[in-house]
Amino acid sequence: MQSYSLIAPGKINLYLEIIGDRPDGFHELVMILQSIELADHINIKANDIQAITLHCHHPQVPKDETNLAYRAAQLMCQTFPEVYANYGGIDITITKNIPVAAGLAGGSTDAAAVLVGIDLMWGLGLTQPELQELGAKLGSDVPFCIAGGTAIATGRGETLDPIKDLDNLWVILAKYRNISVSTPWAYQAYRQNYSNKYVSDPENIEIRRELVNSGALVNAITNQNSREIGKLLYNDLEKVVLPKYPLVAQVKSAFASAGVLGTMMSGSGPTVFALCESESQAKTIAREVRSATTQRLSFAETADPNLDFWVTKLSSSGIQLQGRD
Repeated sequence: MQSYSLIAPGKINLYLEIIGDRPDGFHELVMILQSIELADHINIKANDIQAITLHCHHPQVPKDETNLAYRAAQLMCQTFPEVYANYGGIDITITKNIPVAAGLAGGSTDAAAVLVGIDLMWGLGLTQPELQELGAKLGSDVPFCIAGGTAIATGRGETLDPIKDLDNLWVILAKYRNISVSTPWAYQAYRQNYSNKYVSDPENIEIRRELVNSGALVNAITNQNSREIGKLLYNDLEKVVLPKYPLVAQVKSAFASAGVLGTMMSGSGPTVFALCESESQAKTIAREVRSATTQRLSFAETADPNLDFWVTKLSSSGIQLQGRD
């Protein structure tokens, strides 16, 4: 039985607007999602024990049913039980490059890669929409991670409308290892503070969606206008996350002072990203911001050892087959 190696890119949010509550308990959202080249690597192969096993070197990545990639394999086994019985169990190995619990869809993209990999290994021939329909059962970001690129996401994030790919910009990611933001907490805190602004009737929800579709940021992306894109980044969750986590706000402020095209928190955080026009500029600014975000140790100012940086590029790709053995 062949094994399949896949590249699973992360993603950032260029836009995140909370419109209102949904009957299913989630929020009605309008987002613009963007793939990045920073990616995990996933290997899928059959085993002889009629079970799912998951391996990962990263100590924070669970190896059981709490892992979204594990659940993706379970979903495929439950959806195609006869094929599962024929081919046997599944070994999943994750090489983790995307930081954990960072608001970069690391778990979702791993799950997306497992769906694609099992489809290939079992010869199911599923279409991308069919894979995305399965992915939506696992999480709101999984359908986007399968396709990747640049897309408007509505509903709870699973309904996608691809737009012109944006892959000509570099991005700096900054995340504190010792800060974790609960996504359910972030949305609940937003609800507590801003639910008076929620829209509930379908007509006004559709109007809000169309405003983004025809809005300035989509126009800037279509025209590849880097400076306008940087100015128009938007995330409602910053209103609740940044006041509670001042270090995250400090990183965003440092990026802004360094002269980037634009900077914003991705999703519910705590990762902050900054857009740049070149790799050299991104690397220079990452060094400057590292120096500017300090903590006091033994009566001296030093760069915070808990703050990590990555320099990567925007990408037009979702899950990619890297090879097969």
